[in-house]
Amino acid sequence: MDFKPCVTIRKEWDIVGARQLGRKHAKELGFGTVDQARIATAISELARNIYLYARTGTICFEVIDELDKKGLKIVAKDNGPGIRDISQVMQDGYSTSGGLGAGLPGVKRLMDFFEIRSDSEKGTEIEAIKWLR
Repeated sequence: MDFKPCVTIRKEWDIVGARQLGRKHAKELGFGTVDQARIATAISELARNIYLYARTGTICFEVIDELDKKGLKIVAKDNGPGIRDISQVMQDGYSTSGGLGAGLPGVKRLMDFFEIRSDSEKGTEIEAIKWLR
């Protein structure tokens, strides 16, 4: 499988590139169109957050191939100011950008695994996994 591990997010257009690459990897792994759309939407949200709040960062992809299951891992990483109150940003409807507030809670719902680590000096890292059914 042709696999490009990371997309650097610097400009708005990079969000589209990350989304398209994630969808391509999902399709190659055998995800159906509905899950491909879920993955692409999650990637868009993660990439947009990097662009809006940290200015630069990366969206990286990893195929997980274990004995009993296969999946796509997405890691969004930035060196931005970090998230002061993770519990607040994980509430539905919370938005600092004037958006719909689907944000990170939406990503968590779209994916099967979701973990967030944030530090004011190191930035934010979000790991999300979608398992192939």
